[in-house]
Amino acid sequence: MSRKPKKGYWVKGTFVAEGSELDLELKAEQKGEVSKTDLKRESEQLQKLGEALLTLRQDLMDGLALPDKLSDALEETKRITNFEGRRRQLQFVGKLMRGLDEETLQAVRDALEVQQKGSAADAIALHEAEKWRDELITDEDALQRWLAAHPGTDTQQLRALIRQARKDVPDQDAISRGLAPRRGRAYREIFQLVKDQLSASTDHAE
Repeated sequence: MSRKPKKGYWVKGTFVAEGSELDLELKAEQKGEVSKTDLKRESEQLQKLGEALLTLRQDLMDGLALPDKLSDALEETKRITNFEGRRRQLQFVGKLMRGLDEETLQAVRDALEVQQKGSAADAIALHEAEKWRDELITDEDALQRWLAAHPGTDTQQLRALIRQARKDVPDQDAISRGLAPRRGRAYREIFQLVKDQLSASTDHAE
């Protein structure tokens, strides 16, 4: 007896058997659901984005509000030299990248684009933002100078960030013993706030 033909249909020259994995994926796509292939593709793209972060300059990295767990994972990846260990760590970085919201992911892409283009104007703007950030943390009078130049700043938020950043500064004894911790979130958020405000002021001037 001849074997009963499988039920199915053709898609772009490929026979799709009913109930097969491909059939389920195509039906999911038709319903507007995300297929396994799409999820895998997105996962790979985010892992590559996380890997690209390993090459990002520190001044640009400071401007990103990345979760501490991701920042720590990236630092750990830089220390791993074993091929298999690094591969597994990059998969972990990719998993953490999937937890970022779209706004943060776009900020990561923007920072990588700035680094890639590396224009002189960007370098000057980043340097000015770094200068203001450091002055705001170390100089008591810097806040008033900043507010006079940028009255649209959220004063309460900036004051709170400055207070926290000053608390986070390691003491000299800790530094001498090599125990200085990585810069805290407030340090990075001041940089981002200042950079955004400087950018907005430049846009208005134009």
